[in-house]
Amino acid sequence: MNLRGKFIVIDGPDGAGKGTQIERLKTLITEGGGQWVYAKDPGGTPIGDRIRHILLGYDLAEMDPHCEALLFMASRAQLVAEIVRPAIAAGKTIVGDRFISATCAYQIAAGFPGDEVIALGRLAVGDTWPDLTIVLDVPPEVGFQRTGHDPRKTGRRKKTAHGDQLNMFADARVDAMERRPLDFHRRVRENFQNLPSVYPAPVEVIDGTRDAGAVFAAIQEALERAF
Repeated sequence: MNLRGKFIVIDGPDGAGKGTQIERLKTLITEGGGQWVYAKDPGGTPIGDRIRHILLGYDLAEMDPHCEALLFMASRAQLVAEIVRPAIAAGKTIVGDRFISATCAYQIAAGFPGDEVIALGRLAVGDTWPDLTIVLDVPPEVGFQRTGHDPRKTGRRKKTAHGDQLNMFADARVDAMERRPLDFHRRVRENFQNLPSVYPAPVEVIDGTRDAGAVFAAIQEALERAF
């Protein structure tokens, strides 16, 4: 398995266990003698972090889905130009924490036309798409249980000392995406499950309800098949 110069994304619904698997993937790359570069989406660059603040720090109920999708794609355009392409050229492995796959799930669930997402993604990143996207599949109820978020409170606005603004990152525990209703998160899961049939790059959907070790074993198998 050769991961040099490969762009690998881990994605999935909230509470799917992305952070745990990303750390295991980094360790795998290091132990194999490679170098990894972390690419967080949205954000990952100074410009992208400013966009991230708008997206995750405010109540998105007031934002048009087109505006939301365009902001995500703007962050990705900067991430690819500043981080991803230079890392590929240097033979490093890019470990992505979400990417355009997330827009195919979240923004389509919010009302953005599905047939426009891929075209918009091509405009933002050109031909720099992940070599493999791994989706960790969990029901939203399981994700909420893992994150400690009460689904009965989903959709309510969280007030702070600064009105609707949340702390810039450290990713606020209940961010703008998590505050949306349970039905929204069910649509997100369905969109992730359907991703292999619509995405222009390889996607593997893995059962994320198992223990972390079993999930990572499945990720390794997917990497072996791809590379």
